[in-house]
Amino acid sequence: MTTRHGAARLNRTLLAVFGLALISVGGYALAAHFGRLGWVGPRSGLIPDARPPGWMLWAIAGVGCLVALGCVWWAIAQLPRKSRSVRWRARARDSADTVALDTAVACAPVSTDIESYDGVRSAAARLSGPGSGPGLHLVVTAAPDADVAALRDRIRTHAVPRLRQALELEELPVEMELRLARERSR
Repeated sequence: MTTRHGAARLNRTLLAVFGLALISVGGYALAAHFGRLGWVGPRSGLIPDARPPGWMLWAIAGVGCLVALGCVWWAIAQLPRKSRSVRWRARARDSADTVALDTAVACAPVSTDIESYDGVRSAAARLSGPGSGPGLHLVVTAAPDADVAALRDRIRTHAVPRLRQALELEELPVEMELRLARERSR
């Protein structure tokens, strides 16, 4: 299962490779400048005895702009995303009443409820999707000696129906990630 940690690992790996490439290019340029490379003169240009054509300067500028846009896109991707509040209909479909309910407010009781179950170390809940049909995402960390099947059944038959009833939904799809803690329960 892919988690945010996998993306962070890939991110660090790509940054390390890019950093090593920049260090090696910089070292090569310094070695050429100080005359440590016998086949490159310290005062020679990239293109000897010629000015680069005008299109080449525009191409270099274009590639630089693309790299800059890629860097901005990468920086924006690093920002944490906050779930926006979702609107659920509090009355019948023909009624115009709606209630704006923040997902954190709706999920806090479910997380607290699941954390009170035997063998559960921590729980995090998040609602996503449209207000007419949201989905519940659970991340539950349990003790290694916990009865996983019983825990899953308890969540499915106790916590989820209570949230479904509170939100006045007929169905609520659930995606649950169960993690096992490293040490035994206390």
